[in-house]
Formats: sequence, structure tokens, C-alpha cells
Amino acid sequence: MTGFAPVEPATATGKAADLLADVQQTLGLTPNMTKVMANSPALLKGYLALNGALSEGVLPAPVRERLALATAEYNGCEYCLSAHTDIGANIAKIDAVELESARDAKAADAHTQALLTLSDTIARGHGRVDDAALQTARDAGATDDEIGEVVGHLALNVLTNYFNILARVDNDWPVVTPRTAA
Repeated sequence: MTGFAPVEPATATGKAADLLADVQQTLGLTPNMTKVMANSPALLKGYLALNGALSEGVLPAPVRERLALATAEYNGCEYCLSAHTDIGANIAKIDAVELESARDAKAADAHTQALLTLSDTIARGHGRVDDAALQTARDAGATDDEIGEVVGHLALNVLTNYFNILARVDNDWPVVTPRTAA
């Protein structure tokens, strides 16, 4: 049961209708999260803008999906964990072992591992990261551009995790349950 009523694209008006039409055109579907976000067109517009900007950044889709999985698991967000597992497998083409590992902020590739570790450290430290953690990421090849995007993705993922949990958005993805509640 949702905490907020979804705005159906067929009956949406104004800015909400325009934004939902953009989502449908871009994705070929309109996920429940965006329908519920459409109750606040400013929120939906902000989410789409940040997501769009970050998707044009230096981090490739498989890394972005792993970051989303680690954050969703940490925050206990079933909706995001489900969505990013499906997207990770079917669009970013991440194998099942790596998808499962990402939930624990783990990756086989050292560079990706460094980015996941940094994101996890930032989340758990509420933004406070010591110099050693940053140096470890840099020693693994992380650039300042990538580090900045890790923070951007963390913010985006926390936004969607918290929104989906608060709004109790009906999960329209194959369900993946968080291992522990946040």
C-alpha cells in the first residue's frame, strides 16, 4: 500500500503530466516511483535532472548500479534494491555474483571496489571521511571527478531510498528484499 496516491499518466495534468510523459518516452515505461513523485512536480523534476546529469558523467552504468545497490541495501529500501537489481542485470549486464556482492559494497574489480568503499564510508560517516579513506580511493585510481560523482550518486540514491520508504511506493519490479531493515 502506498503512503501517497500515484499520479496516473492518463489523468495527470500540468507539469506532472509533462514530466510523466518524458519518463515514459525515455524509459518506455513509467515506474511507480515516478508516478508517486509526480505528486510534487518539483521533486520529480529535480530527481530527473540529477539522474540525467549523473548519467552523463564519467561513472559507467555498471558502477552506478552497484553504487545504487549498496546504498539501497544499507538503507533497507526494497523498491530501489529491486529496481537496481533488475536494471543492473538486464541493462547494465552485471552478473548475479557481482549484483549480490554490490549489496555489501563489494566488487571484484579494485577500482570499482574503491568507489563502493568510499560511498559506503561517506554514507556511514554522514559525509565525514578521513584523509586516509580518500587517499585509499585515489591510490586505487579514483579521480576527483569520480569522487564527486560518487557523492552525487549517494545523494540521488538516498533521495530515492528515503522517498520510497516514506511514501511506501508499491514495488513494480521483481522483488529483492533487503537483508536487514535499516
